[in-house]
Amino acid sequence: MSISKRIKKAVIPAAGLGTRFLPATKAMPKEMLPVVDEPAIQYVVAEASKAGLDDILMITGQNKRSMEDHFDRAPVLEATLRDKGDTKKLEAIQYATNLGDLHYVRQGQALGLGHAVLCGKQHVGYEPFAVLLGDDLIDARDELLTTMMETQERLGGSVIAVMEVPEDAVSAYGVIDAGGHDKEPGADVVPVHRLVEKPPVEEAPSTLAIIGRYVLHPEIFAELERTPPGKGGEIQLTDALQAMAAKPPEEGGGVHAVVFRGRRYDTGDKLSYIKAVVTLAAEREDLGPELRPWLKEFAQTL
Repeated sequence: MSISKRIKKAVIPAAGLGTRFLPATKAMPKEMLPVVDEPAIQYVVAEASKAGLDDILMITGQNKRSMEDHFDRAPVLEATLRDKGDTKKLEAIQYATNLGDLHYVRQGQALGLGHAVLCGKQHVGYEPFAVLLGDDLIDARDELLTTMMETQERLGGSVIAVMEVPEDAVSAYGVIDAGGHDKEPGADVVPVHRLVEKPPVEEAPSTLAIIGRYVLHPEIFAELERTPPGKGGEIQLTDALQAMAAKPPEEGGGVHAVVFRGRRYDTGDKLSYIKAVVTLAAEREDLGPELRPWLKEFAQTL
């Protein structure tokens, strides 16, 4: 089967219950929690759009309707802002609407990230595609997704993003075995020989942890369909990628990792979320000049 080289589509899994943020997420999707004045999911959609991926499929679940509304037109609100002459707010809400062509598919059962990606099979078709997880926000000033796409177009197979993490933190991540290539100074792209999900510190093959960006060969769908449920009864994307790493190139096999050294904000737990909000607010031109001195004063009172 012929395969299109150019990557045009993105899949954003967004069906999680957000239990770590209860009670805030009882009636509101965790993806809609504001990071300063934009919902977290908008940062992710904007990243995909900036990379030229304007065909975006969101994998949703129950109580996610507000995400669809957020990226839809709001004629009454737009008319009200236009009548008031509030062009700044009007442009802000229209920006979200114009980020791309968004589609939505429901993940009927919470069967894991691998299953969520598999839900995109019919929409994606037989072509490489990107997967962006909403818990990881990549700073818009740093290149990652475009580098991953270029790497996949050049080397084929699948490409994942990794970051160096402290040795005592590896058990919180999926970690790769790069066959020693991770020891090469300044290595930007390394081969992936093995992927280990949340290993004990003493068993981790490296300190390169997988973060929430993937560019996948379409053969991943067939692999996910035959991947048995793993930990927690969920279909693990890591397990399918491990099988893909062992396949020959002519079968879509091979996995490479792009080593990301830029700014990443983790919104997956309460403390990291708060740090992300404060960091991004402190760096903004409209908020930073007043916020940064206040933060210094506040820190001295603790």
